Amino acid sequence: MSEPASKPPFSWPVRVYWEDTDAGGVVYHAGYLRFMERARSEWMRTLGVDQMAFKQSTGLAFMVRDMRIDFLKPALLDDELSVTVEVKERRAASILFTQTITRMDGSCLIRALVRVACVDIQRMRAAPIPADLIPEPAP
Repeated sequence: MSEPASKPPFSWPVRVYWEDTDAGGVVYHAGYLRFMERARSEWMRTLGVDQMAFKQSTGLAFMVRDMRIDFLKPALLDDELSVTVEVKERRAASILFTQTITRMDGSCLIRALVRVACVDIQRMRAAPIPADLIPEPAP
């Protein structure tokens, strides 16, 4: 008996504009951070999480705690990209994501591990993630 097919990672499309690049038309390294942040925000939106309403009702927000990025190839002006988000590990107060940025021709440009902490905004301290907010990663 075969194992069930795993669910593909969440994917968000991005196009590279002039504002994302340096004078040579190459995406500036900080641009990739914006692309990954947008994809994580859209992933949460697909889970039904309105981040502003969540913050207002709970006093909690998610903040990047740690990030490791492998810059494999550059993205260029007008490239169409796909940014993926996948939960690798969930702890009581943080989530570890794997993220990739891939050009539509299949070239992997970026591989990243991103740990996001749930933080009590008033105290600026880690706080438990509400149990029903983010699903556990698939085994």
